[in-house]
Amino acid sequence: MRVLRLVFYGFGLFVFLGLVYYIIGLIQYRLNVMDVEEYEPVSTLVVPENPITRAKYPFVDVHNHQWVMPIQDLDNLVDEMEELNMAVMVNLSGFRGKVLEWSLDNVNEKQTNRFKLFVNINFELVDDEGWPEIVLDQIQTGYDQGARGLKIYKEFGLDDLDNDGNRLKVNDSRFDPVWEKCAQLGIPILIHTGDPSSFWELKDKYNERWLELKQKPGRYRSPDKYPPFEEIMAEQHDLFYKHPNTTFINAHLGWYGNDLGKLGALLDTLPNVYTEIGAVLAELGRQPRTARQWMIDYQDRVLFGKDTYKKEEYYIYFRVLETADEYFDYYRKRHAHWKMYGLDLPDSVLQKLYYKNALKVIPDLDERLFE
Repeated sequence: MRVLRLVFYGFGLFVFLGLVYYIIGLIQYRLNVMDVEEYEPVSTLVVPENPITRAKYPFVDVHNHQWVMPIQDLDNLVDEMEELNMAVMVNLSGFRGKVLEWSLDNVNEKQTNRFKLFVNINFELVDDEGWPEIVLDQIQTGYDQGARGLKIYKEFGLDDLDNDGNRLKVNDSRFDPVWEKCAQLGIPILIHTGDPSSFWELKDKYNERWLELKQKPGRYRSPDKYPPFEEIMAEQHDLFYKHPNTTFINAHLGWYGNDLGKLGALLDTLPNVYTEIGAVLAELGRQPRTARQWMIDYQDRVLFGKDTYKKEEYYIYFRVLETADEYFDYYRKRHAHWKMYGLDLPDSVLQKLYYKNALKVIPDLDERLFE
């Protein structure tokens, strides 16, 4: 009997909870409650629209990731690049050793001048026997194979640890030989340090990255595990100051796309540093007047980058950069629940952003592609 009572009570509780859930749903419906992820209003605004599917000038995408390049059908990829007017793609995920060799073999078979690869190294070898020669050899070998830059992923400064379990700081002097090696070879370092500052803030209604942190909870930077955003960025800036002969490309507008004044002040003091707009276009598109003037003022220091490759997403980049359109959608809601506005950049600025600055920074680009 006791077992039957427990079963009965359990069933009753189940029915009760189900009824409560049903009633809550009815109340939400009656109150017109909707989750922000579902809300996709169609604008009634009537303004000129100038969607663009092809860049006005040939461009270099300095921030791209192609993860299977050793076996990839590059002819199909180049066909898409032609439609976009992308002259050169920089694959930052070149890796090293045999993977880099196989990728370059694939590139050189048919598409020699359309791709540049960056080499990747393992910073967690810092306490192992043979440091730093082992990574310097990786860089030199990658350069000899055809790599024309070094890519630093965000794990360096956030998650990479030494053999004692300590976080590897971006400006740790043990890595000085790496930066000097790149200066010696004349190759740039594209460095991604940290994340948007909002990832360090409370996950509440005031956090403008709340939706992204909801959908991607692993991106939250808990103070129990990570130092403050300001500390990590200060390490990066100290690295730039310490190595004035090394060319750095500070990825994602250095995570200061929301504070272009601070980014400009940094560039003013660091002539060896460039930046790029990969995955942060939404920061520019929400402040069209400020961003337009900033892009004009720093036209010699900004490169075009996209990050994740998806052909149709480039269209929004072109529209923000080239038109004066108002109030149009970004392509990824969790990055920008706000609308975009075009910067209508002058042709001379577009040319520098799209390819002229890249020609100064990345070795061995084929200038005939931009004639």
